[in-house]
Amino acid sequence: MFAEKPFKKARKTLPVGREESLIIFVDKRKLSLESSSTGAEGSSRNLNTTGAVTLEALHQLAASYFTDRESTLRRLHHLQIASTAIRVTETRTGPLGCSNYDNLDTVSSVLVHSPENKVQLQGLQVILPGYLQSRFIQAALNYIGCKSEGQFVCRNNDCWCECSVDFPQCNCPRSDLDTLEDSLLHIRDALRLVNKEFEESEAFRGFTEKLPVHYAVNTSVVEDLWRMDAGLLQRYRQLETSSKQLLARAHRTTNKLFSLSKRCRKPPRIILPRPRSLHFWLNYALSMLYCSENKQVGVYSEKSRSCSCPYDHPPCQGLVPCSVGDGSRCASCSAENRTRCSGCNPGFTLIQGACRPAVPDPTDPYLGMESDRDLQDLELRFLIQRRDPHLALHGVFVSNDVRINTWFDPSWRKRMLLTLKSNRVKSSRVHMLLGLTLQFCLTRNSTLEPTLSLFVNPFGGSHSESWTMPIGHHGYPEWEQTKLDIPLDCYNWTLTLGNRWKSFFETVHFYLRSYSRDSAAGNKNTSLYNDPPEDSEPSNNIGYMKVNSMQLFGYSVHFDPEAIQDLILQIDYPYTQGSQDSALLQLVELRYRVNRLSPPGGPHMDLFACLLRHRLKLSSTDVMRILTALQAFSAKHPNYTEYEANKLCS
Repeated sequence: MFAEKPFKKARKTLPVGREESLIIFVDKRKLSLESSSTGAEGSSRNLNTTGAVTLEALHQLAASYFTDRESTLRRLHHLQIASTAIRVTETRTGPLGCSNYDNLDTVSSVLVHSPENKVQLQGLQVILPGYLQSRFIQAALNYIGCKSEGQFVCRNNDCWCECSVDFPQCNCPRSDLDTLEDSLLHIRDALRLVNKEFEESEAFRGFTEKLPVHYAVNTSVVEDLWRMDAGLLQRYRQLETSSKQLLARAHRTTNKLFSLSKRCRKPPRIILPRPRSLHFWLNYALSMLYCSENKQVGVYSEKSRSCSCPYDHPPCQGLVPCSVGDGSRCASCSAENRTRCSGCNPGFTLIQGACRPAVPDPTDPYLGMESDRDLQDLELRFLIQRRDPHLALHGVFVSNDVRINTWFDPSWRKRMLLTLKSNRVKSSRVHMLLGLTLQFCLTRNSTLEPTLSLFVNPFGGSHSESWTMPIGHHGYPEWEQTKLDIPLDCYNWTLTLGNRWKSFFETVHFYLRSYSRDSAAGNKNTSLYNDPPEDSEPSNNIGYMKVNSMQLFGYSVHFDPEAIQDLILQIDYPYTQGSQDSALLQLVELRYRVNRLSPPGGPHMDLFACLLRHRLKLSSTDVMRILTALQAFSAKHPNYTEYEANKLCS
């Protein structure tokens, strides 16, 4: 048990009834046991250790309370934790005070109490009548706690001032907020300083000087070299440690700012420093390597291989060497001009300091084969399902049997066309088909099952010169059917060909055949209806259908019929020695590239003959003569195999 009376009590009376007191309770029996077990060696030592506590040491601490309150409370706190023989109580009566000791980051005072929120007033109020005491206490609190700028209020363990009209910012400790804001600025300056020290350190400077200069490097190469430099890694860890400490201080200061300014009308000015990641320093090393001309350092962009300089003149851009690697990149850079190649990889040739394909595509001047969008199949499927307008081709719908958005009886075969008519109005373009969609609706409880057959006419001509889409066969894609979430029984049918099964087309023929789900249902006539028929005669009605929309997706490529005509003329009338063989070689390549876009299943179709027949307007005799000349030319070459192609166009 502690002594009933305090061992030592220090008291100081302040104006307006305010009083501070320190009371130390001592259990002398426990104190003597602890002293004998540890062997006290003097009061001076006991004041600075966590061992036994002596009465002389406690007398000294009580005497120094009013001269050095913060240090005294801190030492009493540690002594109380170390000893079970003493208990310390600090009482500060009167309006709220300010204790720096309570705000220490490294001390969490649990046993030493500073109950500043427990306000008590003693002194003058005890001689006042009872009906004046509460008013006196409130006035004193308003005077000292709110500086007579408002009324002191406490609710739910939180005290503040209800500001008067003349002092709307009485709850805003402007001086404290200014101090914390200045502290944030100092932290930001300190972080800039540690970054500057790392930037100018011997480890970082030496690393940038050792970076390769005979070929272009990127952040991946710089990171690999960074992780192999032990001295740089050690110096960077020091930077990380210092940065983390400063950032932690900044976050604590920011939290205090928010806490103190919660009743301010104007939010605090918070400028948080930004940490610099490893990627920043990797890119900064590249900037020092390529963007440090004229005593300034810019920002290097790997994507554009250029610098953004602080000032346009003089520029900071230095020489960026050529890129060394596989494919079209250089095998090595020139010693005279590092920005140009001196050697190329296999399959590429050096042309004016750059690596170009050794054998350019001979069909490019005559017929384009690829889109400038270069989309993958998954992207194409997504865009076609979404009916992306960038891939949509504006075909003309033609049908004698069906009208768009009109109900009809589909029990007989119906024919519909989507054509671009480019052989008449766009002679310099041919078209690639990537996919198509159609949307149709059926009447409710329809017993019909629609089935579509599709025929593709590549370059014009009659319907007999079309090939059939082998939907669902030989790896060819299937229809994707999606029911629409609308009151009608409507569906989206999507066929995505993608890059593998794309092909030339001029017209797509749709043949609709509908089969009854009920085998007892008979054939019906083909009359057209503007509206769904009434259900008054269900025995004569097995279902009706309407086509809401049909859309083709693909792209157009350039086509030069005059240039191909010129190649054909060189077969019979060569310009110079060897021009005939050159023309035949280009026509052989052109035939191969056109025919390889045939549908699957069996030998290629001779789409090239259709191109000559319908887009160059050659006669059947001329087409046969050209194909014979190509066959004879190919037979002269070693490893010749006879070229087979199924005839499509007459």
